[in-house]
This record gives sequence, C-alpha cells and structure tokens, in this order.
Amino acid sequence: MSARQLLLLSAGTIFGSEFLQYAADDIKSFLTRNNVCRILFIPYALHDHDAYEDKARKAFGKMGFEVESIHRSRDPPRSVASAQAIFVGGGNTFRLLKALHDNKLVLPIREKVLQEGTPYIGASAGTNVATVNICTTNDMPIVYPPTFAALNLVPFNINPHYIEPDPGSQHMGETREQRIQQYFECEEWYPVLGLREGSMLLILGEKATLKGLSQVAKLFTKDEKSKEFPVGSDLSFLLKNGKKTAEC
Repeated sequence: MSARQLLLLSAGTIFGSEFLQYAADDIKSFLTRNNVCRILFIPYALHDHDAYEDKARKAFGKMGFEVESIHRSRDPPRSVASAQAIFVGGGNTFRLLKALHDNKLVLPIREKVLQEGTPYIGASAGTNVATVNICTTNDMPIVYPPTFAALNLVPFNINPHYIEPDPGSQHMGETREQRIQQYFECEEWYPVLGLREGSMLLILGEKATLKGLSQVAKLFTKDEKSKEFPVGSDLSFLLKNGKKTAEC
C-alpha cells in the first residue's frame, strides 16, 4: 500500500485571483514530485461540465499540465484506474457526491488514492468529499445523494470557506461556528477543520501540514473550545482520529 497524497484547498478561486492561481506553486510542487503530466479532472460539482473542463484546462495548462475530463469517458471507473493524478473541482457538494455514486466512482477513487498513492487535489466541494462525510458542507441539498458518507480519504471533516462573523453586521442568523456546533449534536461526529479562503492542507502519508496565504485554520471538536493553527502548523494528529465510516 502506497502513502496517500492529498492537497485539499479551501477554494478554487480567491478574490483578485484567477482559478487556482493562488495555489499554483503548491499544485506544481505536489504534482511534479510524482512526475505527473496529465490530470484526470472530475467536474461533477457544476452543471456545465464542458465550461468547467475548459476552465480547468486553462488553469493547469499555465502550470504545464494536461487535463482530461472524466465526463468525456465512456468508462469512468477505468479512467480513474489509469489516472496519474485526480483533481475534483468545487461547486455543489451534494451534486458532486451523487454523481460520484451514479458513476460508481467512490470505491475506485478511494482505492486509487489510498492503495496506490495517486495524488488527489480537491477544491471546496472536492475537499468536502475527500473527508468522512459531507455533513459540514456549506451547500444546499439541491439533489439527493444515496448517502452523506464520502470518500473517507482522511478521518475527519473539513468546512471550506470558513469565515468568522462580521462584528459590524446586524445579521442575526447562525454563524458558521454555530452551524458546526450543531453537527456535533449528531450521534457520531468527527473533528472539523475550518479552512479559511486561501488555505490548504497538504497530506503526505501520515503527515499533514497547513499551508496557504498567511491564514489560520480553526479546529472544532465536541465539548472543547475551538483552536486556531497558523500556516505551517503540523496537523498530523488529525490523521489518527475518527472511525471508519459515519453519516449524520
């Protein structure tokens, strides 16, 4: 069994930047260390697969990589089996997870990443589905996946686009932290890492490192005060937590 290799981005795009531009150096380093030339792109999180493919092809092309979109494949599981690397883009997490099940890709991707060590890059929804389940996504359930259990490439959950409330706002709705605390009311729960915009988590084997643009990540666990970790922090302890499967 090869060591897993994951690069989990909070977002595909941040303010004032083109698609994946802010993470380009980290992506290039992550892929070139594995001699990757061609990336299998999974665009299922958005409705217009062709447009999303074009967007990904332009972004990765600037980094020197070719892109093949799985929506053009007649045999998606076989495409996963032959992939040099996998990139799962953002959009709606429920739409994405349903499509992964519809195309029978959950187990092939899990085996490809965890058993063969194939590099996996996720952005936003693509990061959500890399975790235990999608119970901590910010998205609306516009479709019904057969389960909330996800790829389970890591034994914890992530909340991409994590944001603190604006102290000057008069909005009285629940904060992001309050919504995450509601998740801990489930019978089974997992630690939740709140990734702010511009943040990413690099996982190489049993080593997890917080990277990004001068940001901090916020970790939530049940019945404990949340903790903040600056960029460069070793979060490897998260890889030792959790169970094998769960659904909220």
